[in-house]
Amino acid sequence: MSKTYKICLIEGDGIGHEVIPAARLVLEATGLKFEFVEAQAGWETFERIGTSVPEATLEAVTHTDATLFGAATSPTKKVPGFFGAIRYMRRKLDLFANVRPAKHHPVPGSRPGVDLIVVRENTEGLYVEQERTYLEGEIAIADTVITRKASARIGEYAARLAASRPRKQLHVAHKANVLPMTQGLFMNTVLAEAARFPEVKTQDIIIDNCAMQLVRNPERFDVIVTTNLFGDIISDLTAGLVGGLGIAASGNIGTRHAVFEPVHGSAPDIAGKGIANPAATILSGVMMLEHLGEHEIARRVEAAVDKVLEEGPRTPDLGGSATTLQFAEAVARAI
Repeated sequence: MSKTYKICLIEGDGIGHEVIPAARLVLEATGLKFEFVEAQAGWETFERIGTSVPEATLEAVTHTDATLFGAATSPTKKVPGFFGAIRYMRRKLDLFANVRPAKHHPVPGSRPGVDLIVVRENTEGLYVEQERTYLEGEIAIADTVITRKASARIGEYAARLAASRPRKQLHVAHKANVLPMTQGLFMNTVLAEAARFPEVKTQDIIIDNCAMQLVRNPERFDVIVTTNLFGDIISDLTAGLVGGLGIAASGNIGTRHAVFEPVHGSAPDIAGKGIANPAATILSGVMMLEHLGEHEIARRVEAAVDKVLEEGPRTPDLGGSATTLQFAEAVARAI
């Protein structure tokens, strides 16, 4: 008998309430068996019950095979007691690898030939959020935390990922020339882990040169691994190479759990209008299918997305007039 996958669906905020149902429709069209569990997280949840991620949601995530998250709103100023839902789950569930593919799709602004993945260490660096001020706010200092353990873990993950891809190339992006203790620890630890995969061609690259080369010659890159802040920045850069955040998918992957999400925000300006582009969420679902081992189905869904992106119907952000549901239905028919 075929396996039934238990999937946690979290709509989140704004257009999350539209793109997650669209992605569910596509998943149901694959012929695989799913049991969907719905959970809540995000700013709307915080406003309602005082926490962005209820314990019941963590329970749902930990007791399912994978999670698909929609979108989250972040307030523009500090709100006492609020912690971003995705950041909270990353820490609480030790989702140490943030994985951001940047692959050419038939949309305006996408550069043919680009097919790379940014692997970002997801648990430390500057994002430990250890900040303080002195002299009545005249001086602000933030700690950065780099550990050998976390660097080795992300290094092994990135090298193993590179080994699974046709080109088998890995770039370790860093700033060890200026920060030899923290960035040097990261670089040297990752290089040591990558050396365990002799089939992978590995080299280090200074992060600012990496950014320039991504703009000038992104086709040269296969897998890039870097620290939290640098990865956050260059993964948006790479999304810009292939059409922008509207089709950018991502995964937050740990040893035991994984949460997949589109990179775009909650888009309050169009929320509730039914015109949000669900492609990034569907492509996040493709990543989820790959994670579950359903590689052939994942390829079929991705091909269906490309067919609809190329032939229509397109959503307004891509120059068409299709609704979110119409786009998803077209992808489901194309599978």
